[in-house]
Amino acid sequence: MRYLFLLAPLVGAALVRPRSQLDACPGYKASNVKQLGQTLTADLELAGDACNIYGTDLPSLKLLVEAQNENRLHVMIYDADEEVYQVPESVVPRPENANGRQKKSELGFDFKENPFSFRVLRGEEVLFDTSDTNIVFQSQYLNLRTWLPNDPNLYGLGEHTDSLRLPTTNYTRTIWNRDAYSIPEKSNLYGAHPIYIDHRGEKGTHGVFFLNSNGMDIKIDKTEDGKQYLEYNTLGGVLDFYFLAGPTPKEVSEQYSDVVGLPAMQSYWTFGYHNCRYGYQDAFDVAEVVYNYSRAGIPLETMWTDIDYMGGRRVFTLDADRFPLKKMQELVLYLHKHDQHYIVMVDPAVSNSGRCSNLSFSLILSNGSITTDNGAFNRGFDAGVFLYRDSDQNELYEGAVWPGATVYPDWFNPDTQSYWNSEFKRFFSAKDGVDIDGLWIDMNEAANFCPYPCDNAAEYAKQNNLPPAPPPVRSPPRNIPGFPADFQPGSSSPDHSPHHVKRGDAPVGARGVTEKRKHGHAEKGKKVGLSGRDLINPPYQIANAAGSISNKTIDTDLIHAGEGYAEYDTHNLYGTMMSSASREAMLKRRPHVRPLIITRSTFAGAGAHVGHWLGDNVSQWDKYRISIAQMLAFASIFQVPMVGSDVCGFGGNTTEELCARWAMLGGFYPFYRNHNELGATPQEFYRWATVTKAAKKIIDIRYRLLDYLYTSFHRQTVTGTPFLQPLFYVYPEDSDTFGNELQFFYGDSILVSPVLEEGATSVDAYFPEDIFYDWFTGAVVQGGGSVKTISDLAVTDIPIHIRGGSILPLRTESAKTTTDLRKRGFEILIAPRADGSAEGELYLDDGESLRPDSAAQIQFSFRDGRLKIQGDFGFHPNVVVEAVTLLGQKHEVRRDDASDQRQSVTKKVQIELTEPSEVTL
Repeated sequence: MRYLFLLAPLVGAALVRPRSQLDACPGYKASNVKQLGQTLTADLELAGDACNIYGTDLPSLKLLVEAQNENRLHVMIYDADEEVYQVPESVVPRPENANGRQKKSELGFDFKENPFSFRVLRGEEVLFDTSDTNIVFQSQYLNLRTWLPNDPNLYGLGEHTDSLRLPTTNYTRTIWNRDAYSIPEKSNLYGAHPIYIDHRGEKGTHGVFFLNSNGMDIKIDKTEDGKQYLEYNTLGGVLDFYFLAGPTPKEVSEQYSDVVGLPAMQSYWTFGYHNCRYGYQDAFDVAEVVYNYSRAGIPLETMWTDIDYMGGRRVFTLDADRFPLKKMQELVLYLHKHDQHYIVMVDPAVSNSGRCSNLSFSLILSNGSITTDNGAFNRGFDAGVFLYRDSDQNELYEGAVWPGATVYPDWFNPDTQSYWNSEFKRFFSAKDGVDIDGLWIDMNEAANFCPYPCDNAAEYAKQNNLPPAPPPVRSPPRNIPGFPADFQPGSSSPDHSPHHVKRGDAPVGARGVTEKRKHGHAEKGKKVGLSGRDLINPPYQIANAAGSISNKTIDTDLIHAGEGYAEYDTHNLYGTMMSSASREAMLKRRPHVRPLIITRSTFAGAGAHVGHWLGDNVSQWDKYRISIAQMLAFASIFQVPMVGSDVCGFGGNTTEELCARWAMLGGFYPFYRNHNELGATPQEFYRWATVTKAAKKIIDIRYRLLDYLYTSFHRQTVTGTPFLQPLFYVYPEDSDTFGNELQFFYGDSILVSPVLEEGATSVDAYFPEDIFYDWFTGAVVQGGGSVKTISDLAVTDIPIHIRGGSILPLRTESAKTTTDLRKRGFEILIAPRADGSAEGELYLDDGESLRPDSAAQIQFSFRDGRLKIQGDFGFHPNVVVEAVTLLGQKHEVRRDDASDQRQSVTKKVQIELTEPSEVTL
């Protein structure tokens, strides 16, 4: 029986041992309960004497329960005066309510009035249960506990590098975004994604999203008498939950996308291979890397440059001696002429030292010329868009990062977006600046090297050599074929090199402003935050790996412009707000083109704007392995599918074997980039023979599969159906898949089983009860729900298997660039089920338009030896299907060509993808 609400006392509630001081808290009593259609409301009054353990108990709360559609239940407990901070809708828009148009809800809600507790059910299955635990709602602390089945299968609660299936004993997942070099396990990292998936096998799957941006500890453990629980301990905000009915893992992911937004579609070229390094000495170094990839025959789609290109590490500047404007423009022009792309990094912090024009060696672009002033700071200061320590804007808040003393944009300030747009237009001008194709944003947790309390950022920078000394200036060291004359030895190009002087530390004075910042005093109905809180040292201390919540970041007692939100409440939003602002700034430059933006810090819903690289990992085998679980969490749960780790590792020195293995695994990251740090052994793929071989092999496979990737990725941006998937998403009733985080599905059709250990030449791979085909040989593998050892694997090998029932649209061959790849024809690869049937799809458009004028959505089906090609053929790719290949054959079927290497038959064809057609095999 399906129902919405069941207004009856709870029965069979768990018996709980005391929870120390929290047991003194009285909880709340429900009254004035009203139900109107799909909505229930109630008043919640404190049920006894206040306990005031981690703040002041709020005496009056409100309950709102909404069956927003048949698969989503919204439960919110908030203060009666609506003064307590709530996540702004400008940052996380709320989902539409069906308002009675939906079918009957799959989820039920019942509650106990005194003390108040509630349950969420799907049929008879209890999904969320706060029985016999009193809700704590204080000025600086929320506590809510739900009971779980024993040894549950829980996933999510990012960002972390713990196992994909979360530990269930003595486990704390702290959510507080921070700069986390080496991505340590059991630690809070760069992003905040307070959603978990509870997978119960045959009983189904559901999701719980806690819309709260405050710092929190989520504890998963058992009571002394063995009862399993999950408990939220939060520094503020309200209890705002979205329950997602599932009942399959994929459906939970789709339902979550309805709440936080569908991911942004990416351009075709972004799925090519990318290369970067922190530590390229100059433009010659970058150009030489581009040339070396070409000489080695390794396709390079996009070249990146880290903060090396900046003057003194300052954003919106160029180093005039090492990365002068003329050479940067020539580098970009070379890449574009060769159908390649270019991306640089931009950090949020803006240098404020030497703000007078004669005290700076940083560069801006003004009508194509190079000048010596700190324009990005001066313009931002004049616009009043940086964070201030005080509401009267007398003192800028200062931190210290790469360029030394810095200030930080206030993304809540209504003028910041136009400032950011203007800086992008100026510095990244296609005519007068560096014409980038995509953007990389970093340090946006926000990072601050200066420990709290950072009383003198300039002095800290001086003591810690910020900015670091630049590398030596040099003339072109070697001939770089194909590049302009000023990249060659013996050139004497007239690059501008402004006079270098000591950077000043002049304090920023007060100035008149027309709009004062609000003091953050609570106002009824504003949902901005309670006054009188300790915004630096809250009574409850979360397990932040950096210590104090203000340490190594922006001070949490700062009050933002606009509505007057406190950084204490909005810290976890800083990176995702920079992301959306940067997306808009990129769209102002190229209004009709999908912008690629890769960010480090994220919050729920970030995927609607950006992709994510998984931070500053290190060149170790454990980081290679955990990258699988990381990308699966972001792509399949958090709805950030444009994701990948730094291939071969960022920190430390990689090895030839590790880099070769990682090159193979990285070929299945949606975002595929090699990146390492200053001082480490260079690790471009051409540096070692085996890595070169591995890279060529896997990029060939990746590019032949690129339209399969593009099609599946597009589907996720339309429906929320995840592209990258853990095995239990595809086989949700197979318990042997629940803890498997070292294999994964690349789309619905391709099972990837990478070699996992140093020195290993085999891997034990699990094959569910299904039929699979070896990618390389076409040989049939009967899964049988068993582990099979795949042996004799060289460092240039990675096991790939195609799931029976799949049809894959492949390019007939790879190419050096994705532009050239789109000129290749198609081969349709059929991997039939045991009954001989298979299906697949192909999405085609121009590959880059934000709103394509035309698109093709083509369906393939194979039955009884006949391939049917149907669908919408709105976009014409100007290439044809050149071959159809059927796997699992031993040449007994009539064919035009048979491969000795593959157990398959291939029929040569010439099929225009402009109308329905049919092929008999």
